[in-house]
Amino acid sequence: MLLVQNLSVSYRSFTALNNVSCTFDPGQLVGIFGPNGGGKSTLVKAMLGLIKSATGTALLKGKPLTQQLSQVAYVPQRSQIDWDYPITVWNVAMMGCTLQTGLFRCPSRQSRELVKAALQRVGMYENRDHSLSNLSGGQQQRVFLARALAQEAELLILDEPFNGVDQKTESIMFDIFRELKAQSKILFVISHDLSETLDNYDQLLLLNKRVIAQGARHEVMTKDNLLAAYDAPVWSIAP
Repeated sequence: MLLVQNLSVSYRSFTALNNVSCTFDPGQLVGIFGPNGGGKSTLVKAMLGLIKSATGTALLKGKPLTQQLSQVAYVPQRSQIDWDYPITVWNVAMMGCTLQTGLFRCPSRQSRELVKAALQRVGMYENRDHSLSNLSGGQQQRVFLARALAQEAELLILDEPFNGVDQKTESIMFDIFRELKAQSKILFVISHDLSETLDNYDQLLLLNKRVIAQGARHEVMTKDNLLAAYDAPVWSIAP
């Protein structure tokens, strides 16, 4: 179980996240939604200790998540990645095994097999020697998903993974998410996509600096909740 307790983040006098508490069970795909500036990315970064929280904590199996980062695979927003860095598809995926093998040690046979299987699963093994910068947006996102798979983490967090990707990539990703759920993984997906893809999630978390609602789609995506989250009517969604 992943437990977030009273998590708050402030920047001087600005409150970015206000007393967020929520619980997530293994084998769940969780969609995190809300407006720009609503605290979605801030929440996961505070959980991971990437930014300092004013109050609260995140616990995985009863222990601080910040002490178990080897159990977390984090794929940041595309805007935070240097796509011009000269690195191959294979080496990006191999980064998922760095914690196990060590930064300056040669990858083990097991690590190489894990990376090969991960790249095959996302349909990118044939591109393993290609430069990351020469791939399409959807292909790049699949490579970073392969890196997360190779890590074999208990918690996977993907920040806006569907931005700029094609339908094939989106379908592959949701298929893999279902497989990981069957392995009792917990998956967080931060997204802006308020469409029929919502049906893929077991649980939704609607944020606007605080928890507006958490639960199944029909419980969360009501007109009142959307109005509270977005400060305006959002008529494109039916509860």
